[in-house]
Amino acid sequence: MIYYNYENFKNDTCKLIEMARGFNPEMIVAVARGGLTLAHAMAEGLNIREVESVRSELYDDDKKRESICIFGECHLADKKRVLVVDDIADSGETLEAIMHKLQAENPDTEFKTATLFYKKTSLHQPDFTINEANDWIDFFWERDFKKA
Repeated sequence: MIYYNYENFKNDTCKLIEMARGFNPEMIVAVARGGLTLAHAMAEGLNIREVESVRSELYDDDKKRESICIFGECHLADKKRVLVVDDIADSGETLEAIMHKLQAENPDTEFKTATLFYKKTSLHQPDFTINEANDWIDFFWERDFKKA
């Protein structure tokens, strides 16, 4: 297990912001919960006020469901470029399902994805990413705010 602290997050997020700047997104869609912290930071860095979120569920505790459930609607209106943000592209199943849903609902919108971590085996390879995950990542927001 690798502990991912705030300093690493800050440095990597600054790199992601620079990578995504050329895409010039008009809006960010955060994948809850893991992508919320990163999406907020990237929105600040890219000066984007429009941030929405979707949530997905693939597991009930440690049991994998037969299908992915996606919750939340994004109101993209006339947006031409939208950045979808999550903490990690692990199996990629949820990110792939979310991207499929967003693209089907908004065929005239260009979507790109950004994650802090990715796995080479992920079904969805992010457009902007920093670190390859070879171990379990324990993010500071998952550890530092829990009751002892």
